[in-house]
Amino acid sequence: MSTQHHPLSADGLLIVKIGSSLLIDQHGELKRKWMASLVARLAQRSGPVVVVSSGAIALGRGALGLDGRPRLLAQAQAAAAVGQIHLAAAWSECWHAEGRVAAQILLTLGDLEQRRRYLNARATLETLIERGIVPVVNENDTVATEEIRFGDNDRLAARVAQLLGADLLLLLSDVDGLYTADPASDASARHIAEVETITADIEALAGGAGGRGVGTGGMASKLQAARIATEAGIPVMLASGLGDDPLGDLESGAKATRFLAHGQPMASRKQWLRGLQKPAGSLQLDAGAVEALHSGASLLAVGVVAVRGEFERGDLVSLESGTGVVGQGLCAYSAANVRSIAGLNSEQVAQALDNASRGPVVHRNDLVLF
Repeated sequence: MSTQHHPLSADGLLIVKIGSSLLIDQHGELKRKWMASLVARLAQRSGPVVVVSSGAIALGRGALGLDGRPRLLAQAQAAAAVGQIHLAAAWSECWHAEGRVAAQILLTLGDLEQRRRYLNARATLETLIERGIVPVVNENDTVATEEIRFGDNDRLAARVAQLLGADLLLLLSDVDGLYTADPASDASARHIAEVETITADIEALAGGAGGRGVGTGGMASKLQAARIATEAGIPVMLASGLGDDPLGDLESGAKATRFLAHGQPMASRKQWLRGLQKPAGSLQLDAGAVEALHSGASLLAVGVVAVRGEFERGDLVSLESGTGVVGQGLCAYSAANVRSIAGLNSEQVAQALDNASRGPVVHRNDLVLF
């Protein structure tokens, strides 16, 4: 397969999820040589990358004297607390060796479910990416409970891909894709190279496969992650990371399963925004702001004429001109803050809010025009 046309070599944003079984050996130690090789490959890409890394619990359980997977939540959280600091340090060292800076991002489900925290998480990740810094994301296992968990990092990676509108989600695992049956027990199992739509029949192929080894996600979780991403317009590749150079293997034509996307990431987000109902308030815009929105710009404070209603940061607001409603979006400020900065330019906004400016009032990715 030509490297030039391989999706991994494209310029877009790549999210790479790495399972515990790839990172941690049978002695509970990090496979540092494998990590360094992977990072060296990723560093060659011209496009940005986000790493979603499992392994904290598996890495930290030895310090607690645990031989297997922790059975109690408190044990798992304690193991994560020990393991995460070593995991982050290892990733940082690998990227530093390639002349890059890595950053640790720990998320819980609520960070992507609650709008204000969702906006915060996205703004942080986008800021890092814009500055060439590599975010290394993991679930915040030290505080997450069963009620507020993603459940596994396959789904976390899919949600991060959705959050950022990624161009490709790569799930590196201990399997090289989806099969018609379990290849470990059925010699007639056939590899499936491409999945156009994740149907009930496709989901049935996951069977009761759970995690094995040191991880928590099985084939079922990978299909759920693929569904989340593809429905958000993001293609997914499920591939093996067991080799010494998995990305090189893929670019040379190694087997993998590709899940085709449905639509484009931003189109899917705009559809979601269009479907939101019951705005908490409204912003009256001047003609210049409306024209700017139609040309693809974000809504800046200088274009806001008046504020109606009471709303908090992240709430849905209606965008109105002199002739009626022109669209709606998620506001990056509370109603009180918008009132204090309406009509001001960016420099004046920073002064009015004591340098706590969050940029546009409504980011262009968070609004839809009618």
